[in-house]
Amino acid sequence: MSLLTLSLAWRQMARDFRSGELRLLIVAVMLAVAALTAVGFFADRLKGGLARDARQLLGGDAIVATDQPTPPAFVERAREAGLDTTVTVAFPSMARATDEQGGATRLVSLKATGDGYPLRSRLRLADGPGQTEQTAEGPPEPGTVWVEAGVLDALQLRVGDPLLLGDATLRIAKLITFESDRGAGFLSLSPRVLLNQADLPATALIQPASRVTYRLAVAAPDGRERAATEYVAWAEARIKAENLRGIRIESLESGRPEMRQTLDRAEKFLNLVALLAALLAAVAVGIASRDFANRHLDDCAMLRVLGQSQRTIAWSYTLEFAAVGALASALGAALGFGVHHVFVAMLSNLLDATLPAATAWPALFGLGVGLTLLFGFGLPPVLQLAQVPPLRVIRRDVGELKPTSLLVLAAGGLGFAALLLAASSDLLLGAIAVGGFAAAVALFALFAWGAVHLLRRAVPEAGVPRWLVLATRQVSARPAFAVLQISALSVGLLALMLLVLLRTDLITSWRAATPPDAPNRFVINIQPEQGDPFQQHLRAAGVQRYDWYPMIRGRLVAINGRDVAVDDFQDERAKRLVDREFNLSHAAQMPTHNEAAGGRWTPEEPQAVSVEEGLAATLGLKLGDTLRFDIAGIQTEGRITSLRKVDWASMRVNFFVMFPLSEMPEVPSTYIAAFKAPDTPGFDNALSHEFPNITNVDVSASIAQVQRVLDQVIRAVEFLFGFTLAAGLVVLFAAVVATREQRSREFAIMRAMGAGGTLLARVQRAELLGVGALAGLLASLAAAAVGWALARYAFEFSWGASPWVPLAGTAVGAVLALAAGWWGLREVLRRPVVETLRKAAV
Repeated sequence: MSLLTLSLAWRQMARDFRSGELRLLIVAVMLAVAALTAVGFFADRLKGGLARDARQLLGGDAIVATDQPTPPAFVERAREAGLDTTVTVAFPSMARATDEQGGATRLVSLKATGDGYPLRSRLRLADGPGQTEQTAEGPPEPGTVWVEAGVLDALQLRVGDPLLLGDATLRIAKLITFESDRGAGFLSLSPRVLLNQADLPATALIQPASRVTYRLAVAAPDGRERAATEYVAWAEARIKAENLRGIRIESLESGRPEMRQTLDRAEKFLNLVALLAALLAAVAVGIASRDFANRHLDDCAMLRVLGQSQRTIAWSYTLEFAAVGALASALGAALGFGVHHVFVAMLSNLLDATLPAATAWPALFGLGVGLTLLFGFGLPPVLQLAQVPPLRVIRRDVGELKPTSLLVLAAGGLGFAALLLAASSDLLLGAIAVGGFAAAVALFALFAWGAVHLLRRAVPEAGVPRWLVLATRQVSARPAFAVLQISALSVGLLALMLLVLLRTDLITSWRAATPPDAPNRFVINIQPEQGDPFQQHLRAAGVQRYDWYPMIRGRLVAINGRDVAVDDFQDERAKRLVDREFNLSHAAQMPTHNEAAGGRWTPEEPQAVSVEEGLAATLGLKLGDTLRFDIAGIQTEGRITSLRKVDWASMRVNFFVMFPLSEMPEVPSTYIAAFKAPDTPGFDNALSHEFPNITNVDVSASIAQVQRVLDQVIRAVEFLFGFTLAAGLVVLFAAVVATREQRSREFAIMRAMGAGGTLLARVQRAELLGVGALAGLLASLAAAAVGWALARYAFEFSWGASPWVPLAGTAVGAVLALAAGWWGLREVLRRPVVETLRKAAV
């Protein structure tokens, strides 16, 4: 590479900058990189913030949960790794008021905390109902307890009164208004009582047969997040190697399923936005680069006449594109970084704390994407300029750009597919999107080619307005341009429609999982004779919708006639499941919030059971297997006739195993109810007073936390969608503008032949409307197909595309194409005829 080549590249780039030749190319690359980096920066920070919030729900970076005191080796290993630790002890117990204050009792969820608590969790306190909240910085003082409002209501106590726990009398010092790590189990969600571990021995509540959960929470200091991951790996390996029973590891991925699904879907959708932005970038860069090359054919022919070699010309344009790509990518990354701050500012009212700082990876990835797109999709047509023959100076009908070779297209396509898979960071999501778009592009080109060839026959010469005849003849006269334009418009519209459809259905499915009327009370231990009075009490209080199911406690004792033993299973979760009792139920109809995953649910079918598909996979069960349960000494057997898909994040009553029977009088059962409690003051207290034996679980705080994170995710998705929409509009603009020079020559000839400006304007509008309508129709059909696959297999929610989508897509495509054409082609009708004809090929 000589100084002459460098000088030529510099002069070319400076000239192209001044003349505006690089404008569309720079905008396409810059906007593409800005979209990717804005998505990347915000997704990176949002993911970190959501993970932080989820860690608050968990109580730490990881939890070692045991049914015996935590083995010292686990505590010592955490401290050796430099992790912060705290141990909590939780179990259900009875709290009592003193005889002087009525002597009422209430089942509570007792949690004893010590040094280091709260670790990752957030705990807010108040001096009494309606008082100013304060954040807890440590455990309760010895001799005192903190309680939730449900305890005060049930026992008719106030802050400052004594509370009896076992053999100890402790003073109520604070009211708990929010506890992020309260857990998801029924008993752990009973009204909370928090005490200092120093007071636990005095209560004498822990006895040999007590069901106690010990939780060792670990958290890595800032900058040492890897230490927590390594500790989890060590703990899991230790448990497996020594076959330790009664110990499990809870992490962000496994500890809170009601948050995991929301996080997963949010991450997938944000990755899909980045993937579609990359797709739109490739289309825009490819179109803009070919338009750039077309405008430089004459320049390169003159360079050849002046003695420049093909090598020099090729290197000069390669260097120009490298510099332009680096500059546009850097500007795009800076713009994306600034735009993501706008997103954060708009979401500030949904965040209790600032999001963590973004990493450098989105910027590096955006720079790499910009250069890859420019070299992979922009440079191939530009390199053809080096092959322009000098003869073009006097014969401008030679040296036209040729279609890119199949080898170059294959290399660019494979590289782009790898880029999309990297952007998606999800193999299934990327494969569906890449495969769907590849098939869609091929179909777009095929249908566009067929439509262009049928167009001349569809519009006869006679009996049709002249502007319509001219418009159809223009399109059919240049089929390659028409196919390129329709395909490019279809791809851009496909990305936009796919985002619209998925955004709408995704948000709908999220909202449906935790709707505003989602149950926030779970009541268990309702006796059969209390069923009718309890339901009447709910209806009298204004509760009309509620889940109501019998609940049966049973232990799985045999599969296919063979007795079940814990040692028969290798999976730790399977061992835990067979080592405890199941919550079983029965109903003639399958719950409406469950989905059939296999077999058939037949109402009132004797000796039949329906099993949740996750449990079946864990225990290795299949349709046709027989299960035998021991229910209070009664052996009950059934054959698996159906599998159910259960959404455990739905905040509804769900069961692993159900019998399709309306009645099972031979087995003892209680009832469970789930409903949204009315805002009536004292509702919970009145319910507990009328039915003193029930356990009323208030999950309002947990639902509020889930919905807060959900609102945060939805707002982010909506803003990111809007930004990617702008990238799609750039593609539409580039696709329309790419035919500007060809249109100028055609219109100049027609104007020279006597056509007026009004007629040509109608011709242009008709052509744009027709091309846009066809592109919109093709894009909407493809979007429905790709969207169904993504919804079904990647996001796991039901797809409900409306039959009006093709009509709406056709109309939107026509309007957008017309708008882009009006903006990008408005100078075509105003350009002097002589100027255009002088540039025309001879």
